[in-house]
Amino acid sequence: MQRKAFKMFLLPGFEAEYKKRHDEIWPDLAELLKSVGIQHYSIFLDEKTLTLFAYLEAPDLTLLDALPAHPVMQKWWKFMRDIMLTNPDHSPVAIDIPSVFYFD
Repeated sequence: MQRKAFKMFLLPGFEAEYKKRHDEIWPDLAELLKSVGIQHYSIFLDEKTLTLFAYLEAPDLTLLDALPAHPVMQKWWKFMRDIMLTNPDHSPVAIDIPSVFYFD
């Protein structure tokens, strides 16, 4: 299993809304994530800095490269753009975090 971590950035005042939207994740989005092998996907919020820390596992991370072109992913990004820092294509600003230690 391959691992990936990255950070994103929530806009002030949207902590509860971010959680609500993820508690109500769309079934078609969940199925899309599963279809590329994503497992153990977690997102944590540092409430002081509004930094979101995301961690996921997948058998082949290169399969995630197809996600940005998928209509469901593009629709989700547009749905989330009002509460997150985003790029011009509405994708969240996401910064990969390299692994420096792993204990299994």
